[in-house]
Amino acid sequence: MNLDLANALITAALDYRRAQEMKPLTIAVIDAGGHLVALQREDGTSTLRAEIAQGKAKGAVAMGLGSRALYNRAQEQPYFINAMNALNAGNLVPVPGGVLIRRDGALIGAIGITGDSSDNDEACAVAAIESQGLVAETG
Repeated sequence: MNLDLANALITAALDYRRAQEMKPLTIAVIDAGGHLVALQREDGTSTLRAEIAQGKAKGAVAMGLGSRALYNRAQEQPYFINAMNALNAGNLVPVPGGVLIRRDGALIGAIGITGDSSDNDEACAVAAIESQGLVAETG
């Protein structure tokens, strides 16, 4: 993951959002080590959205699962997910919208999107990733 790719992912996500007439979004792109590469917050989003977007992406990378899988696991094992969130300093948001990014099978990072429904956030992430010829892993 590099800055050019991160910015291309954000641009593609925003293009998809506009085409689908979704609510304003905040988008975070991180590398495979969990480090923030780029973040953009559209006008009209609430103040906690940057942290939520990063939590979706960082939780996905930290657990090696898209945040939809984390959401499902939270339903089945809430104490486990709470413990993992504590171990990850609260940087795990277990709802759809955090999507792993793979190139040639290798994990290169994740994108976290928030601002609309979690399902729409995830759809936007998948569209952005696939627009760059990469593989999206939602869980």
